[in-house]
Amino acid sequence: MAGIPVLSMSMNPKPKAKKVNRAWIHDHVNDPYVKLATKEGYRARAAYKLKEIDESLSLIKPGHLVVDLGSTPGAWSQYVRRRLSPDGAAVGELAGTIIALDILPMEPIEGVTFLQGDFREADVLDRLSAAMAGRKADVVVSDMAPNLSGIASADTARVAHLIELAIDFARHHMKPEGALVAKLFHGSGYNELTKLFKDNFRVVKPFKPKASRDKSSETFMVGIGLKSPDTN
Repeated sequence: MAGIPVLSMSMNPKPKAKKVNRAWIHDHVNDPYVKLATKEGYRARAAYKLKEIDESLSLIKPGHLVVDLGSTPGAWSQYVRRRLSPDGAAVGELAGTIIALDILPMEPIEGVTFLQGDFREADVLDRLSAAMAGRKADVVVSDMAPNLSGIASADTARVAHLIELAIDFARHHMKPEGALVAKLFHGSGYNELTKLFKDNFRVVKPFKPKASRDKSSETFMVGIGLKSPDTN
């Protein structure tokens, strides 16, 4: 019997995947915010998302205690550090306090207290509370996002859980006139999370910063001034 030809199967990525990767790399290296972040010494382009929100609403001021949730790689903490520094300095004197938290490690930033741990765990929240030393935050910023599974119902629940935890943290550890900035995503559950903000804050503003990529469904919700529990 004649030999049967064996078809070799390449283990290389599919052409479509290669094209997507090349397109992403092209967009990334040509992104003006990536170039600006490199020029200005930020670890990620995300710094400009918080910068736009803060400049619009004047949230962060010298003397403030700011808590940065989901801080790694540290671009938001870097921005806050400059806001709390004379003349926007990246090092040196600091007029205020910054406490950052992430489940992943983060390279040190001068003047920033970093805690590594899972925000969803009670002992991590206890460590964060201890680091605040009895003070309440003026501003809480959260760039937290779960690992997405692609299963819409599960992903919606994970995003909602992180938002609920961030709001609960703000209720217990933020000044009544303080502000919470949190990332969420358009799609299933968005309206419910918007309502949750409105139930808890006197002023609620959604933001889609220019630094957010057009294709991204992310948006940022800002809640200012906690409502009294009996007003809900």
